[in-house]
Amino acid sequence: QVQLVESGGGLVQVGGSLRLSCEASGLPFSSYAMGWFRQTPGKERRFVAAISRNSGYTDLADSVKGRFTISRDNARNTVYLQMNSLKPEDTADYYCAAQVGLTATMILRPPTAYNYWGRGTQVTVSS
Repeated sequence: QVQLVESGGGLVQVGGSLRLSCEASGLPFSSYAMGWFRQTPGKERRFVAAISRNSGYTDLADSVKGRFTISRDNARNTVYLQMNSLKPEDTADYYCAAQVGLTATMILRPPTAYNYWGRGTQVTVSS
């Protein structure tokens, strides 16, 4: 059974930092590209960041470039999202997702491209 479990969310002040983690089990982690998405009530789930199977390629949404970093540790079956200089508009539920990597460098943005999802972790940025 595939499981993706996010952690690290919480309440933080504007300008602060958080590191989200997502631990995967039940799948060959190094065969999957990984992504982070976020969602607020009444809005669609939006792409935040993704990383290829071999960590050679990353992709970040324009809204988080320069502030967020995605990384992974294949030995620990874990993907991370380091979030710095947080803004109130970063407040959302954050989800990690796994995408079968057809090539070592492939990463895609559409949520429909992802095969498995975690249950999310909440991030609240207070002003």
